[in-house]
Amino acid sequence: MNQLLGQAASQALSECVQENDKIVVLNCDVAKSVGIRDFGKEHPERFIQLGISEQDMFLMAGGLAASGFIPVVTTFAKFGSLRVAEQISTFIAYPKQNVKILVSHGGISPAQDGVTHQAVEDLGVIRAIPGMTVMEPYDGNSCKALLKAAIHYAGPVYFRMNREKLPLLDTVDDKDLEIGKGKLIRGGKDIAVLAMGGMVSRAIEAAELLEKTDGISLAVYAIHTLKPLDEELVAELAKRFGALVTAEEHNIHCGLGDAVSSIVTSCYPVPIGKVAIQDMFAQSGTYPELLHLCHLAPEDIAEKVRETMKRKKQ
Repeated sequence: MNQLLGQAASQALSECVQENDKIVVLNCDVAKSVGIRDFGKEHPERFIQLGISEQDMFLMAGGLAASGFIPVVTTFAKFGSLRVAEQISTFIAYPKQNVKILVSHGGISPAQDGVTHQAVEDLGVIRAIPGMTVMEPYDGNSCKALLKAAIHYAGPVYFRMNREKLPLLDTVDDKDLEIGKGKLIRGGKDIAVLAMGGMVSRAIEAAELLEKTDGISLAVYAIHTLKPLDEELVAELAKRFGALVTAEEHNIHCGLGDAVSSIVTSCYPVPIGKVAIQDMFAQSGTYPELLHLCHLAPEDIAEKVRETMKRKKQ
């Protein structure tokens, strides 16, 4: 079964506002696309529509947070990062305002909208801002659990969602998800892949492929919090497996791969293979087409695992 993360987020927000009258959701004319239109209809008193004015929305969110509210700003990832980086840095992160930035259309998932809407650099931009927490769920269940945790979390959070429907991973218990702690999704004994967002389900497909074709037992971990990253887990996995692979729907620079590398090189140097967008812009096309174009398909993860294991043996 697959689910749109926006629908899961809308459900989580509806449940949260029943418990906390300080939550208010802001949007810039993309409620349907982001997936929170139903929330706006059900809770009009908690929903503010600002038109196409992202900078104003983020400034308003900072003011609302300073007044004791918990604002949740919703837009596309491209517009909720690059377009408003100054507003986030100066008026939200610097004063440590309790703003939740809930963005959809992460990575290349706004496929046919083209490069102007595809967010391939957002995680690196936001990760570099001091004091920001950066998260990306991997399915609808984790989206609901982690968004609730983010709303209860004190401080600014960037919460990135994929636009496409993602498989519900019913093999994992999402009730014990914790901000800043990675999650074992599939056990394995030969090598581990650390994946974010939609790359988690693709890593599972890669693990199944490798088991059938190569006899490789691949462990899959979901890294749903890029910042703060689970440094203890990364170091432990590097020591246990002697090689790691990262998988992210983001530019190869400044994302998960770089974050993991910085930890590993300082504590337990091992070969690291990185599945990511190779410092390029994509193009307009279907989502599956772009996944293959950018080498983010399960087959690409499997091939990177093979390459990394060869380096491990050298």
